[in-house]
Amino acid sequence: MSERTESESRKLLRRLRDTLAEPGAGQERLDHITHLIADSMQTEVCSIYLFRDDETLELCATEGLKKESVHQTRMRLGEGLVGRVAKTLAPINTADAPAEKGFRYMPETGEEIYSSFLGVPIQRLGEKLGVLVVQSKEARAYSDDEVYAIEVVAMVVAEMTELGVFIGEGEALSALHQQPVMFRGGTGQEGAAIGRVWLHEPRVVITNPVADDPTREMERLNAAVDKLRLSVDAMVTMTDIGDKEQKQVLEAYRMFANSRGWMRRMEEDIARGLSAEAAVEKEQSAARARLETVPDPYLRERLHDLDDLSNRLLRILTGQGVDTGAELPENPILVARNIGPAELLDYGRKLKGVVLEEGSVGSHAAIVARALAIPLVIHAEKITTEALNGDAILVDGDQGIVHLRPEDTVAAAFRDKIAMQAAAQSRYASLRDKPATALCGTTVALHMNAGLMADLPSLVGSGAEGVGLFRTELQFLIRNHVPKRAELARLYSGVLDAAKGRRVAFRTLDIGSDKVLPYMKRVEEPNPAMGWRAIRVGLDKPGVMRMQLQALLRGAAGRPLTLMFPFVAEFDEFRVARQMLLDEVKRERQLGHLLPGALEIGAMLETPSLAYAPDAFFEMADFISIGGNDLKQFFFAADRENEHVRRRYDMLNASFLGFIRSIVRRCEASKTALSFCGEDAGRPIEALCLAALGVPTLSMRPSSIGPVKHLIRHVSLTELGKLIETEIGAGTTNLREPVLDWLSNQDI
Repeated sequence: MSERTESESRKLLRRLRDTLAEPGAGQERLDHITHLIADSMQTEVCSIYLFRDDETLELCATEGLKKESVHQTRMRLGEGLVGRVAKTLAPINTADAPAEKGFRYMPETGEEIYSSFLGVPIQRLGEKLGVLVVQSKEARAYSDDEVYAIEVVAMVVAEMTELGVFIGEGEALSALHQQPVMFRGGTGQEGAAIGRVWLHEPRVVITNPVADDPTREMERLNAAVDKLRLSVDAMVTMTDIGDKEQKQVLEAYRMFANSRGWMRRMEEDIARGLSAEAAVEKEQSAARARLETVPDPYLRERLHDLDDLSNRLLRILTGQGVDTGAELPENPILVARNIGPAELLDYGRKLKGVVLEEGSVGSHAAIVARALAIPLVIHAEKITTEALNGDAILVDGDQGIVHLRPEDTVAAAFRDKIAMQAAAQSRYASLRDKPATALCGTTVALHMNAGLMADLPSLVGSGAEGVGLFRTELQFLIRNHVPKRAELARLYSGVLDAAKGRRVAFRTLDIGSDKVLPYMKRVEEPNPAMGWRAIRVGLDKPGVMRMQLQALLRGAAGRPLTLMFPFVAEFDEFRVARQMLLDEVKRERQLGHLLPGALEIGAMLETPSLAYAPDAFFEMADFISIGGNDLKQFFFAADRENEHVRRRYDMLNASFLGFIRSIVRRCEASKTALSFCGEDAGRPIEALCLAALGVPTLSMRPSSIGPVKHLIRHVSLTELGKLIETEIGAGTTNLREPVLDWLSNQDI
């Protein structure tokens, strides 16, 4: 790049900055910008297209095309060369635009006389804002320096758009971050909440994208990068020597921080007139754009590392830390790209809900959200770039929908929904001390799921008879090292203290799949949900499992202890794990330690294979808990993370109900206690059908106990059971409609 090009680029950016600083409406500024760029680039045409909605671009300003086409010419995402640039976020540089694939002629613009075309995306951190185009009559391909210069200008236009410099009439020039937006994601935890946005990592605002003194900006960048490298080196040094996997991740992190290519690109951006902050963000936007097109999960993770490093570098340069000094708003709803369990627990019960761009239904965040009993929506794509701290937000965890800055009518309807739910819960409170006894005399035991000590007060308030599932992995997930045995024993003892004599079924460590311990070596698997997880990890690496079993035995302190092994797929797995526990009981006796007053050893039936285990399995197990979430996804071969298929399969499918019925019969034959644990246990219609099939115990989140108990007490389970048998025998494929028809005739 020549000195002349460098100074011309800086000269253009300075003129651009001066124009933006002048008073005037957004349209006037856009018109000045297109004139400046055409003049500087010596092209006949310069045009700016901005998005008016997610799928439509609008010509908002032009130098060279017909003025009457401004705000009239529109195109869909992917349509024509401009639409292609917007869709791919990649420049198009051609000497013969009409011959280019996908070219679309817009007669109202008068562009037929122009041959050459250069279009670059106007984007900011993965957010598509528009397209900047220059055109010439002369058939020429623009040089690399010219392409680079126009990209730098596009980046400044993106920053100014973000700051609201171009507000004017029409959708395309409406203010950003002010319009209502609906995000359709996935359900991580059910429930509904109204509140205000609290960004876990507030975006850095760049107010000075253009700089006059490249030397000074280089010095600022170098000083900030040195500080960044020192902090990364400290992170690597602090990592335990034996923790090879985490060490490798941080070494990759350090490699990016020391990347000469990354540094060189930012230095070139500064040489062309950008400030140090703008140079960092320009490269971060490019990394985000690459991230969207990379299918390889390992490379995507590495690009995330680069994205995270860029955020750290921006915070050093601007002084805008994560702690901005702002106070949590009333009814805060956390919005983040992703978040770890320890960070989420730090917020505690102050939060009313959580919305994540990433996450999964089995992730650490989902486990904590369930424990805190707050709604969680996952896969709400791009919400962190759209939301601002303090924005009004509605979270519908039942549907996986988020309304950001909702219209009054939507907010009013949502408030009505929450008020109705609250009124129903207050009505259910009168049932708290009453049994879930149906009109036919059958009584169903209703238990709750838990994972934190903070959950246990819900035992009394919800009317739960015990804890059907206590998840033990949270204590492992929120630490950077394996928790100590004595520490776990104290925790388990505290859980039993809080339960005040009620039964607590502890599930042993369920890790693997998407629940990877920070200090555990990650195993790359094509399908982790069906891979090395839960009891498979415990049997292959018995050290941690033995330690946890010892902690559970000591935590019982002479009281009854109930525990179950997760994800058992065959009899031998249960037999070996059970013997491991009995060996620890023998060892504790030899050491003179107090043993549990009674010991129940069970298994979670989450794989169809276990339903066909030998009779000896059902006779050996003290109890079986059906893990409905996993069992349903494996029964239907429908990944519960996949929105395309997750909702396709209904628990009231006749085949699935018939399968549950067969498990009930095997447990009845062997006199093995049986329970059902999972989301469906807390849905009143589904819970009713499970109880009618003969499942004697249901375990659910505390807030579901009231609705389920209310419905059970108003029907005859015997009568419903006969209906289910009749419909299955008649070949009905789905029983939801017959069951709803039957319920409509009941006195409820």
